[in-house]
Amino acid sequence: MRKFSLPWVLALAASAAGCSFAPDYQRPALPVAASFPAGEAYRYGEPSPGTQNQPAPDIGWRDFFGDPRLHKLIELALANNRDLRVSALRVQEAAAQYRIVRAGLFPTVDANASRSRTRTPLDLTSSSQAISNVYSVGLGAAAWELDFWGRVRSLKSQALAQYLATAQARKAAEISLVSQVADQYLAMLAYDEQLEVTRKTLAAAQSSYKLAKLQFDVGAGSELDLREAQGVVEQAEANLSVQTRLRAQAENALVLVVGSALPDDLPAPLGLDDQSILADIPAGLPSDLLTRRPDIIQAEETLLAANANIGAARAAFFPKISLTGQFGTASPTLDGLFKSGSAAWSFAPQISLPIFDAGSNLANLDIAHLEKNVAIAQYEKAIQTAFREVSDGLAARGTYDSQIDAQKRFAASQQRRLDLSNLLYKNGAASYLTVLTAQNDLYAAQQALITARMQRLTNLVDLYQYLGGGWIEHTGDAPRPADAPARPVVATH
Repeated sequence: MRKFSLPWVLALAASAAGCSFAPDYQRPALPVAASFPAGEAYRYGEPSPGTQNQPAPDIGWRDFFGDPRLHKLIELALANNRDLRVSALRVQEAAAQYRIVRAGLFPTVDANASRSRTRTPLDLTSSSQAISNVYSVGLGAAAWELDFWGRVRSLKSQALAQYLATAQARKAAEISLVSQVADQYLAMLAYDEQLEVTRKTLAAAQSSYKLAKLQFDVGAGSELDLREAQGVVEQAEANLSVQTRLRAQAENALVLVVGSALPDDLPAPLGLDDQSILADIPAGLPSDLLTRRPDIIQAEETLLAANANIGAARAAFFPKISLTGQFGTASPTLDGLFKSGSAAWSFAPQISLPIFDAGSNLANLDIAHLEKNVAIAQYEKAIQTAFREVSDGLAARGTYDSQIDAQKRFAASQQRRLDLSNLLYKNGAASYLTVLTAQNDLYAAQQALITARMQRLTNLVDLYQYLGGGWIEHTGDAPRPADAPARPVVATH
């Protein structure tokens, strides 16, 4: 029988190193149209100054937003938000898991030393010694799998893809956080403006109530007019309480997103009309999202992991060859361990061939194929979701300006209507119900205008995120890798 030396086995393993049963990966076809929708809702204006027709990922968030207070809030959130911190830790966890799997490609070498003492009956030993001692020192490699069929390499590729997917999930979380902070900040500004409108409405209602009461007291007005005026005051006070509560809750939500209390030395806020948020960033093509959106890249890395897992499942049908060896010295006495002739070694190759496993290997392969099909569907869904989000954002960007212009004209007309109603009422030519209706309609129009302004701005923020913007701080910065370390915590006191 031919004897196989360790160098020969290692050479054979090296010659088989390129073998892999993982399928050749092919990116699925784009499951959406080749371009974003066009039509009346998708009218684009001229590019904003400073964009230079740059795609969203190349525009830093400090350049996209113009409010210094918002800059500081985003900076604090990137350092203190707990969800983002967990995402960064998950990346480190996935990296450690990848290193564990990759270590399977190499033998594990241990140093060991032992001493055994044995008593054997004299009638069972050929020597005159009933008690024997054995001392040994050496290096050992236990059950190192020779990866002939690429099973371990497929598992390594799977772990690597999972690590990269986790890194992209962290990147997506950071981009989303920038958008969340801006959206919540804009909501707070909107509540501030709505509170101001409500206070003015309340003050006007109180003045009208005083006039109605005076007229009622002198017999020149009816109790109906008095009660209608009183109702307007009560309703305005109720609205003030509601909006005060919502404003406080909005600030609480912002504190949660930022991850710390808001510092007292923040720059003064700008109003909604003063927010210089870039508009008309070019959308590009849907195919650009494959490289710009980290959630899509994450879904593709998950698909690559499933593809590699098929290779590992296929390799399980073939023999598994492993080596166990040890080299060192052994001696019956401690002082003889390193003397000439004390060398000791053992070499034990092992092969395991699956013959009957009740179909478990075949089931594992079926599962691997099904998981890949699931990953394909999830990848395609991620693209379709991104396409819908960008398309909705473009439709909103193309229509909000005209909506706000019309809303402004409507609010102005309702203000004029209220002025005329008050004039007619004071001259006895109209009932107080006319004033009441005009006042309510003006209040609703002003509230709707503020809401529309906020929605326009938040849509621009969200569209920036949907197009992949928010990862770099300044335009022109080199993008950080998706697995970059988390930012240090920023103190707020």
